[in-house]
Amino acid sequence: MYICVHACPSADTSDEDSISAAVQAVSKLIGAGGLNLLINNAAINQPASPAPLSATRKNDMMDVYETNVVGPFLIAKMFLPLLQRSAEREKNKGDEMSCSRSAIINISTIISSIEKCPETFPIAQMYSYRTSKAALNMLTRCLAEDFKIHNILVAAIHPGWVRTDMGGEQAPLTTQDSVLGMLSVMSSLSNKDCGMLVDWQGNTIPW
Repeated sequence: MYICVHACPSADTSDEDSISAAVQAVSKLIGAGGLNLLINNAAINQPASPAPLSATRKNDMMDVYETNVVGPFLIAKMFLPLLQRSAEREKNKGDEMSCSRSAIINISTIISSIEKCPETFPIAQMYSYRTSKAALNMLTRCLAEDFKIHNILVAAIHPGWVRTDMGGEQAPLTTQDSVLGMLSVMSSLSNKDCGMLVDWQGNTIPW
């Protein structure tokens, strides 16, 4: 069973009671089988792009961090028993990790890359968004180390520059192309990709 928590309109990803209710609802839905794939897609950006330093307030930094980092942290922590159930059910696969067994995918971005910052910063300064997604990358690495004992794959994916409300009309990728690319990449992820940041075409993005 697969779930994207962002697709549950009643789930507030920064509220523990809301997430707990979502866990109970999903558990009832999937029964004893467990949860194969959890996608953390919920994210915000404020203030509006290009979000220079002069326009970014303390509240912007805190609100974005809570949604983009604390939310995925809480969701991973609280959905872990369901992911473990799926991983255990597929124990005949040995130590092989995959999205068909048990996995968490965090949606990140190329502008979270510290190495690529000189290249991407002039396009979009976005202090709160950039720093929150860099923190999400570290969360991904930590969860990958923590959960590998359960054979749960954890990785981060950059969906590309997509034509959405956040991406804008000038973005080169349609949502369909981005999603199809990410699904293809997810289907090929294995132990070697655990804890990594890749893009929608499967290319590794440097930290």
